Amino acid sequence: MKRVEIIANLSVEEDLMEAFAGAGIVKAYTKIPVVHGSGRSDPKMGDAVWPEENFVLLVYCDEAEAVRIEETVAEIKTKFKNEGIKVFTM
Repeated sequence: MKRVEIIANLSVEEDLMEAFAGAGIVKAYTKIPVVHGSGRSDPKMGDAVWPEENFVLLVYCDEAEAVRIEETVAEIKTKFKNEGIKVFTM
């Protein structure tokens, strides 16, 4: 069993979910709809200075689906090079 954590800008949520649906993956997940923080891209704080926000998807799946999730996220990242999109697998 793998835990896949995806932290991404809200602006790419729809694209990610459509890509997952098209690939037949991420059918069961937990979504934290609004999160704030700072990483390697601009801070996402939901305020007047840093107005953007992130969301988090948590997925528990088998090894094969985890690999497919990572591949799908990599494809989306090529389309949105300036948006913060991170995936962590444990």
